[in-house]
Amino acid sequence: MSGPLRPGTRLVVATHNRGKLAEFRDLLGPHGIDLVSAGDLGLPEPAETGTLYAENAAIKARAATDATGLPAVADDSGLAIDALDGAPGLFTADWAGNPRDFAAAMARVDRELTLRGVETAGAKAHFVSALAVTWPDGSEAIFEGRVFGTLVWPPRGTEGFGYDPMFLPDGHVLTFGEMSAEAKHGLPPKGEGLSHRARAFLKLAGTLLKS
Repeated sequence: MSGPLRPGTRLVVATHNRGKLAEFRDLLGPHGIDLVSAGDLGLPEPAETGTLYAENAAIKARAATDATGLPAVADDSGLAIDALDGAPGLFTADWAGNPRDFAAAMARVDRELTLRGVETAGAKAHFVSALAVTWPDGSEAIFEGRVFGTLVWPPRGTEGFGYDPMFLPDGHVLTFGEMSAEAKHGLPPKGEGLSHRARAFLKLAGTLLKS
């Protein structure tokens, strides 16, 4: 693993997803990291050929580092539903088609569960996030976070992105789609680091972020 991410470090966020970029800005901005996204740089999206979230995150981060000569961070995340044997999982974004339509993706979840005779509301699920950081010297670091909960149907809320409106984290009454950004992924002391990405970030911060 290469050196820490200090204030002023220019870091590529290897995503074309504006929602993910906004979360990275919320998480890394207070630490003085200078962020630029792969989308803003016009970088192509690499083929995600990994069989694990960590592998796909590393593929995306490494492609950005190789293209720019800068350290990069990437997330690969997904929704795993127990009654669907962990699907959509690695194909979470693919279920939304291209261009992405997450309302259609959530409707597909409901259909798939109905075909199995399972009520969508109350079905157990969890989100996973793997964060990969890569450096030009070839080194990399991986951090993973998970948040468990249940599905709601119909979806509730217009905040967040992706499947957020149908996911209710354990111990809460609001879906991710109803929560403010601070409630969803705000870090202590203002928030509890609730989301999967925030939990992975807390591990990253403890290892890589230095003042």
